[in-house]
Amino acid sequence: MDARTAFKTGIARLRDANVPSFTLAAELLLLHVVGRERTWLYAHPEDEISKEQEDRFFSLVERRVAGEPTQYLTGKQEFWGLEFDVTPDVLIPRPETEHVVEVALDRLALREIRAGRKQTLTGEGLQIADIGTGSGCIAIALAKDLPGTKFIATDISPAALSVARRNAERHNFADRIEFVRANVLEGIAAETHFDLIASNPPYIGRREGPTLQREVRDHEPEVALYGGEEGYELYAALVTQSAAHLLPGGIVVLELGHDSLPAVQPLFDTPDWMRVGVTNDLAGIPRVIAAERTAPIGTIANRA
Repeated sequence: MDARTAFKTGIARLRDANVPSFTLAAELLLLHVVGRERTWLYAHPEDEISKEQEDRFFSLVERRVAGEPTQYLTGKQEFWGLEFDVTPDVLIPRPETEHVVEVALDRLALREIRAGRKQTLTGEGLQIADIGTGSGCIAIALAKDLPGTKFIATDISPAALSVARRNAERHNFADRIEFVRANVLEGIAAETHFDLIASNPPYIGRREGPTLQREVRDHEPEVALYGGEEGYELYAALVTQSAAHLLPGGIVVLELGHDSLPAVQPLFDTPDWMRVGVTNDLAGIPRVIAAERTAPIGTIANRA
């Protein structure tokens, strides 16, 4: 069978089964099986694929029809211009989570400007925590843009930490990211302080479970999905522990569920926090909340 025939047959099967983005799914699965780049498929559609590759491709198509996410079938997902290994032990990185990285970098840059330091931001001497790291995508994305920064990345799941370590090694950041098994920041020494804490925590309510897409509900890890019955229960611990572990002027950046802002924003209505801001995603949904740890006048500007 040639590549064109296999591709068109896979598309038809996925389309008939009402699989979302059926053309892209067929493309990714076929390229994964044959080990080729996208340009090959469209430049050489007449190329023959082996019987073994054909059988494997259609086996993956059937698994996708049955609900398994394409990313788990290929073991790959792109995030922040990097390719990440993903397994059913970790949440699949979403484009929306890139807003966490964007806000973190913007907040750090603004802090430098306010402090009168106009040099290019490299993150030299900074320490950042990524809570609930999963695949490691947030820590690794920030490590890419902040070559002078050290990281601690926590997760409650040993299996997720294994995937995150593998991704850090793949992108040559393993020497700058320490992976720690922890629930939020529990177990991190009290004297350990950070310039920035970022997190995409579990924020789906268990009551919402039946309404989720089957790809999410049946295949992504529950520990990374559900934040309690309502979905926002973990934020109180996140905000409290962030306040304890941030340096004066330190920044916390948290991803939000689609309806969690009303429950989360009041957590920052204390003297511990200043410059609280909310960023919407491309759909206009409040997606990220960020704040800075209150600091005495002059503290930030005088910090080297």
